[in-house]
Amino acid sequence: MRVQADNAQPPARDTQTERAEHRVEELQNENARLEEAMRSHAVVDQAVGVILALGHLTPEQGRDVLSSISQATDIKLRHVSELIVDWARTGQLCSDIRTELDQQLTQYAPHTFADE
Repeated sequence: MRVQADNAQPPARDTQTERAEHRVEELQNENARLEEAMRSHAVVDQAVGVILALGHLTPEQGRDVLSSISQATDIKLRHVSELIVDWARTGQLCSDIRTELDQQLTQYAPHTFADE
């Protein structure tokens, strides 16, 4: 009686299938990054809207104010934006951002915000 050894190796994965799976993974990662960027962009736009309403500024000035606050406080733009949007809803804003916001708005429109 002969016993045959089971030395058969599993079939090699199809290279085309591997490439397709890799491409699907790349596209899923890119999609996740784009979704995150979209959410980030939305909150920044909302914060600019709050700043525009406060300071009677142009959209470009509002973005400049937001960027300046981020740089001066060394807090990421998205996080500053989230805090400002939350402030519009709750009325609470940390003092360093509030101070910088007041200073920035005074530079652009001293007659609209500083006197309030």
